[in-house]
Amino acid sequence: MADGILIIDKPAGWTSMDVCAKLRGIYKEKRVGHAGTLDPMATGVLPVFIGKATKAVSFAEDGEKEYIAGLRLGLVTNTQDTTGETLAASPVTVTEEELRAVLPRFMGEQLQLPPMFSAIKKDGKKLYELARKGQEVERKRRAITIFELEVLEKQDESTYLIRVRCSKGTYVRTLCHDIGEALGCGGCMCSLRRTMAAGFTLEESVTLERAQEEKEALLLPLDAYFRDFPALTLNEFQQRRCCCGNPVHAEGLADGSYRLYGRDGRFLALSEAKDGILTSIKNFFGE
Repeated sequence: MADGILIIDKPAGWTSMDVCAKLRGIYKEKRVGHAGTLDPMATGVLPVFIGKATKAVSFAEDGEKEYIAGLRLGLVTNTQDTTGETLAASPVTVTEEELRAVLPRFMGEQLQLPPMFSAIKKDGKKLYELARKGQEVERKRRAITIFELEVLEKQDESTYLIRVRCSKGTYVRTLCHDIGEALGCGGCMCSLRRTMAAGFTLEESVTLERAQEEKEALLLPLDAYFRDFPALTLNEFQQRRCCCGNPVHAEGLADGSYRLYGRDGRFLALSEAKDGILTSIKNFFGE
């Protein structure tokens, strides 16, 4: 059975779930999950967890993400991107300097209002289902963080490429909308490419076509996601305790999180060390 992590460069026009469905067929494995939804118009890094590796999806979903987005000024749509219906259009007289000057106000912790065209649920209904019926409901602002935000390139008088490094839950199209609003001319997102998610980058990604050809040879091991944590190999007694779900004594070990391995090199768990005791955060042995 296939087990591991695959970093897909998602093509435009596909949903994240479309990609998972395709990979279920390629790898003949029902357990397939992704870390971080991308809209159909978006491309780029989509970490996919297959088989036993799906145990790590919940960790990967919470990480920082980075995007290169197209910001179209002078256009407001109902979806906050260029796939939607135009609500307002206006001439753009904003300069690149004015755009750069407004970006700092969007840095740091923010309260962002999710768009109506999103998969967030309200009373059991997805917001986009209500939006398609012409309904708009009250939404709660959600705490997000913008860590980095910069202009990369001016493409024409109304279009810019911006780079965004942000927390989980950030809607980049809403950020584009809000920047346009702050500039007084309106704005929306015209393109989106994710360049980093769950610590994985575009350089590590592969196409669906390549996955179809090379299959298991492309899969990264599960512990690749936890590669930033130090590794610790357990002795036989410690390994038995770990595999029984018990705390493991490790005197002299500095406090922090560790990747635990058995004597045979098998990845067993992610654990937290405190005062010489290792307590499991998540076990990865077994089915």
